[in-house]
Order: sequence, then structure tokens, then C-alpha cells
Amino acid sequence: MTMGALGVVYGDIGTSPLYALKEAAKAAARGATLTPEAVLGVASLILWALLLIISLKYALLILRADNRGEGGIVALLALLHARHSQPGTWRAHLLVVGLVGAALLYGDGAITPAISVLSAIEGLKVDAPSLAPVVVPVTVVILIGLFMMQKQGTGFIGRIFGPVMLAWFVVLAALGIHGIVKAPAVLAALSPLYAFEFLIHQDFHISFGILGAAFLAVTGGEAMYADMGHFGRFPIRLAWFAICLPALVLNYFGQAALLITDPAMIENPFFQLCPDALHYPLVAFSAVATVIASQAIISGVFSLTQQSIQLGFLPRMQIRHTSNAIGQIYVPLVNWLLAAATLGAVLSFGTSDALAGAYGIAVSLLMAITTLLAALVAIQWGYSPWLVVAVNGAFFVIDVIFFSANSVKLFEGGWFPLLLAGLVAFLMLTWRSGVKLVEVARAKLRQPEEDLIETAVNKCHARLPGTAVFLASAPRGVPLALTQFVKHNRVLHERVLLVTVLIEESPHIADEERAEVIEIIPGITRVILHYGFMQNPTIYEGLKLVCRQSKLPGVDLSDITYYVGRETIIPSENIPGMWVWREGVFAFLQRNAERSAAFFGVPTRQVVEFGTELEI
Repeated sequence: MTMGALGVVYGDIGTSPLYALKEAAKAAARGATLTPEAVLGVASLILWALLLIISLKYALLILRADNRGEGGIVALLALLHARHSQPGTWRAHLLVVGLVGAALLYGDGAITPAISVLSAIEGLKVDAPSLAPVVVPVTVVILIGLFMMQKQGTGFIGRIFGPVMLAWFVVLAALGIHGIVKAPAVLAALSPLYAFEFLIHQDFHISFGILGAAFLAVTGGEAMYADMGHFGRFPIRLAWFAICLPALVLNYFGQAALLITDPAMIENPFFQLCPDALHYPLVAFSAVATVIASQAIISGVFSLTQQSIQLGFLPRMQIRHTSNAIGQIYVPLVNWLLAAATLGAVLSFGTSDALAGAYGIAVSLLMAITTLLAALVAIQWGYSPWLVVAVNGAFFVIDVIFFSANSVKLFEGGWFPLLLAGLVAFLMLTWRSGVKLVEVARAKLRQPEEDLIETAVNKCHARLPGTAVFLASAPRGVPLALTQFVKHNRVLHERVLLVTVLIEESPHIADEERAEVIEIIPGITRVILHYGFMQNPTIYEGLKLVCRQSKLPGVDLSDITYYVGRETIIPSENIPGMWVWREGVFAFLQRNAERSAAFFGVPTRQVVEFGTELEI
């Protein structure tokens, strides 16, 4: 598990040495000659950022805020029960903040592959500046291949991620030691005083620029929390403290030592650390490592999308399971939208230096939101509010400082991930509000169970042979599809199952707790299937499990007709709700969402759809 964590969790932060110290040193040089004091200040700042933000905040504290082993911002929202909050309450505002945090991951997901792969291929320019024109085309080809590969699944590649990244961290450490040996004085930067004194003696705007660039060294750290459910708390901590942190510190200090001895190496100190004969092999190895880092963030975006759909934050989309392994999924729409955003970033910005301006602002805001939500979870779990405010408050101040420092890069490219995140957050909030309006409209049309009993007993004297399953959005009342069926046909089947899927705020629900079976009257049964937000809610598999548990005797799943409601949304100015144009956006999303039958795994040849118009 520790080896797996190396490949998936630490790919992003593990490739940060390609560009982080270089950008921080350029910010410190301010176009003048780079002084040894500036180099020591930058190295110290990066070291203590890694220790405070990644080691102390994430590894030791944030990893405690798990939802039955699962981490990530969606898990935090589930822990805080924000999903079912009433409008205007503090939990409702919290949900908005959390959804903005989730949306920021999409901005991060577009920038990470672009800057990582681009910075690796730029290593070609160290020995051959004439190759500069091919850097962007080669990067584009690699990224297109990466996104095309997603539909095949990453099972095989995933198995080699860990060993490759272990070798990568060994190379980072070896290069760092090679540099430190040439200038051991760089070890003085272990003292935080160098970072503090260096920053306070700079102009305000220069200090902010240095802080914003140094923050690039900790981007990717949020993956520790997001991927906790895949590997567990202990393997993630072990991989960080035993392998990643020592290797990263050695490499950053090695680059700093090189710059102390030769400030002219500032254009690419990472590749200059390497002996000349090994430059091209290192470029190739760096490209492999950045592809792994990119794959990890892409898989994380797929996982976040699945969780958001399950919890009702995004419309249903096609999700393909590429293997039986947990988390091995492929979301075609998200894949190609992410590919377009990533390639757009590469073609628009052109260099890793330019992309560095766009990178960091989304991640720093996400880290601040995570710190805030984790503090509320800690208070909810009974920790002393004073202790939580003191500890999390200190980290929140650090997060805000880094966010403020990155904010100065807003017009240098920071707008790009924020624009992507804003668009995703808008769609999430619009979808969630629209779903609530649709449920209100459904409730007005939905018959109570008493009417169904009255119809079944007194009005439907003829019963059709066989079993009918009606999908119900709510665990109470009569599904609109059943109301339509009885209204037009004036009959019922001998056996009627009202099936509702409920997504719980736990990541996984055990098979024993999967189903509630409630007999309304003989021949009419309500079945409520419970799934966790990390699970695939398949109605057919759920009913098969119920039959195996002998809770539905006499039901033949191969001889069932599934009746599904399909609603057409009509925006209206006469009904209280969202602005009409937002309702129009929601109606568009609803029309293009994955059909209920396909999303919930209902056998295609056994489905009948009933259409209903709903005005919101």
C-alpha cells in the first residue's frame, strides 16, 4: 500500500522540484544577480512550507478527519451533513463553500498535467537550446496520448506507478546529494530564521511574489487527503516521512547549493544538477514521472465527479468501470473537457514559467477551505473549540497568507483555473437548486400511498400477470410513472415493486444493510436500496441481492418490466425558484444527463419510459 501511495498520491508533489525552486529563485532575484542569502532564504522557505503544511497540517492533522476511512472535500461535506441543509442556514452556506472547494480541484486538474509535462520537456533546452520550438508540440502529443489512454483503463500502468515513482524519488535524492556536496553551506537553510529574515527585508510585493512561487513546492499535497480511502492513513504517512519528504528536501537543497556556486544556472537548476551525459535520460525519466503525476490528478477528478454525481451535486453522466479495482473508472465527458482545458493551457501559456502564474491560486484556496471544514468536523466530533480554533486557526492564517501571495498572480494566469472552478461551481449550485425545485414540483403531483391502496383494492379488479418495477425518486408516496400507468391503463400488475435508490453520506454501505423491504399491501412492496457515495448504485444488482436474501420470494428478475419516469423541465417566471435563465441552464443539463435506467444499471430490454412535464 505504501508503494501504491508513492505512485498515486505523491506524483504531483514529487514532480514539483522541476519548477518550484526555479520560480521562487527568479522571484527572489527580481531581475538582478541572485545572492547566496536569497538562495538560502528560498530554500528555507520551501523546507518549512513542506514541514508545516504537508507534514504537520495534512499528514498529522487533516488525515484524522476521515469519513469511515475516506478523505477529500466531498467526504468532509458528508460528515457535516451539509447536503440536506435548509436554505439560509449556516450549513447551506457551508455547502456552497464546500462545492467551491470541490470545483477548485477541476481547475487544479487542468493545470497540473500542463505544467508538469511542459516543465519536463523543457529539459531538452538545457543541452540544445535550438530544440525550444519542439517543446510545446511534444508536450501536446504526450498529453493527447495520456487522455486517449484513459478509456483503456489504468490498471496495468497503475501497477508500475509505485516502483517508477520510488526510482524517481531515489533520483531526486541522489541529484540533491550531488549538489549539496559541492556547497555544504546550504544546510544553514535548515533554520527557519533564514526564511523569516529574508522575507521581512524585502519589499511587500516582492515577498508576496516569493511566497507565491515557493507555494508551488506544496501543490499536490492535498492528494494525501483525497486518496486516503484508497491506501489508508498509515501507508500514506509512511511514504511521506520515509521516502518523499527526505528526497524532496535533499533535491531542493541540492538545487539551492548549485545556485549558490553558480547563479547563472537559474534558468533550470533541476536539470543542471545532473551530469551532462545523463541529461537526455533524465528528461525522458522526468516525462514519465510527470505523466504519472498527471494520471493521478485525472483519476482524482474522475473519482470526485462520481462522488459529486452520487450526492446530487452534478447531473448523471456515463461512468465506465475499467476494472474491478476500486476507483478504476472512466468518465468520457469529463476526460475530454479536461483534455481541452489542459491543451488550451499549454497552447495559451507556452512555457512552465508562464503557467506558474496560473498555478497555485486554486490549490491555496482549496487548502484554506479544507482547513476550515476540517475544523468544523473536529468541533462536531467533540474536540475543544478553543484547541481547534488555536491549531486550525494558525494553519488557516498560513493558508490565507499563501492564497494572498498567489492572488497577485491573478492577471498573470491565475484567472484561468479560477474561471474553470467558477464555471464548475456555478453548474454544481445550479444543478443542486434545480433538483430541489423539481422535487417540489414532483411532490405536488405525487399521490399518497393511501390513494394507491384504494386504487389497487377497489378500482383495479383486473391484474396483469408478472412483476412491474417502478423507479421512485422518493421513499414515500407514489412514483409519477405509476400514477401515469394507472391513469392510462386502469390496471396494475400482480406484483408491483416501488424501488428507490438512496445515496448515504457514508462512503460504503455493507450488503447486509443494502435493502429495506416494506410491504404496503399484498402484491405492492416498497424496496429502498442504500448505497455509499463511493459505490456504484445498480438497481439490478441490488434486487438480485434482495432475492438472494429471500426478501422477495417468487420474483423472477428476468421477467420484470421496469417503468421509469422521464421528465421534461419547463422554466417558468410564475413559480418561485431560480432566475429563468438559470432554470434554462438546469433544463439543458437535465435533458442531456444520463438516463436514469442506464445510470442505475437497469436491463435495457426491460425498460418502459413514461414522460411527464414539470414546470419549475
